[in-house]
Amino acid sequence: MAGKLTLDELRQAGKKGEIDTVLAVLVDMQGRLMGKRMHIDFFVDGAWAETHCCNYLLATDMEMETVEGYKSTGWESGYGDYMMKPDLDTLRRIPWLEGTALVICDVLDHHTKEPIAHSPRAILKKQIARLEDLGMKAYMATELEFFLFKESFEEAQESGYRNLTPSSAYNEDYNIFQTTKEEDVMRAIRNGLNGADIPVENSKGEACAGQAEINVRYAEALSMGDRHAIIKNGCKEIAWAKGRSVSFMAKWSYDAAGNSSHVHQSLWSLDGKTSLFYDKDSAYGMSDLMRHYLAGMLKHASEITYFLAPYINSYKRFREGTFAPTKAIWAKDNRTAGYRICGAESKAVRIECRVGGADLNPYLAMAAMLAAGIDGMENKLELEAEAQGDAYANPDAREIPTTLRDAIVELDNSKMLRSALGNDVIDHYVHAGRWEQYEQDRRVTDWEVQRGFERA
Repeated sequence: MAGKLTLDELRQAGKKGEIDTVLAVLVDMQGRLMGKRMHIDFFVDGAWAETHCCNYLLATDMEMETVEGYKSTGWESGYGDYMMKPDLDTLRRIPWLEGTALVICDVLDHHTKEPIAHSPRAILKKQIARLEDLGMKAYMATELEFFLFKESFEEAQESGYRNLTPSSAYNEDYNIFQTTKEEDVMRAIRNGLNGADIPVENSKGEACAGQAEINVRYAEALSMGDRHAIIKNGCKEIAWAKGRSVSFMAKWSYDAAGNSSHVHQSLWSLDGKTSLFYDKDSAYGMSDLMRHYLAGMLKHASEITYFLAPYINSYKRFREGTFAPTKAIWAKDNRTAGYRICGAESKAVRIECRVGGADLNPYLAMAAMLAAGIDGMENKLELEAEAQGDAYANPDAREIPTTLRDAIVELDNSKMLRSALGNDVIDHYVHAGRWEQYEQDRRVTDWEVQRGFERA
């Protein structure tokens, strides 16, 4: 695949003057790339084996505040170091940044060299290991939606994020003429990502003015998590370079549609040749194992919601009639259901979780879904009957939490997730969720002022 590099190929590219900078990055709790820009000589001379960072990077909020109350680090322990261990399988060129390569690092304890259990990549790798012990591997794909604006990030900030101009004037879902107007950015995104070892299938207009979606090929779960994190960062960097801005907020405007991150998933044999979800003799081609897996996802849907919707704003997206699901039910090819069966009657049969927003952390979301699915398989849970018709109109359908406050309670009380991910991991993210809720509870919003300034 174009863009992929070995360490020797990186050395050669450095000698030729093609690459002079290596980004060594970890993925933080919010799914962002954090790290260092290294001169290539320093990286190939030894930093390819390890580098270091402050351990507060996995204990901050969106604003990079040093939030108190985490067990893992704090002022009392002096905010020490983590080791960043480059995963050389992720080494790649970054075509949209001149002379630049990137490598994703695992986060290890500075002293024991053991993985930091609450680091997003380690959380997903633990569930992947559980699957391997069962003789299977997960393949996944995330569909990322975002809004593209004519203003730059700096202009948007100066305006207080008011009166922004979407790249198109009306709903551009599948609309070729409308998406032609933003092709200077979207073409650069497609080609840039493809050149960074992220095989792009397509981009398309989505269901609102200025809304786009980027789709990349199915991959093993860890690779998909890595791709997802780089895609978001890449879209921002490419838009910024062209004087534009993008937003992956779940709901950036009351009047606009939400941004989703639908997650497709299926289980395969360890050699990747046999779909364990497919049984040609069963309804929709769904094997018994697939039915157990899906039953686990549905049973634990409320418990995993925090990892699919981690912020106050995430829950503003859950509105009837918006293609953002409010019900944890399953159905074949029904976009009102939280869990949709795609590729029925074929080896491509898979589950599409439609609950998550574009603000999710891919590693955490995928790990939570795998944990729920594994529980379903291990306990051979029976799959409930398929839902019919409009899920929004079904008063008896299982609701997912509709507020962050409720999702945190479900996460905190989840015996399944505590067993699968570990108590310390769950406590870490419960603390993060409670801090997010606390920060929102004490803020005065524009809407409150406009509504109550005179009338109250």
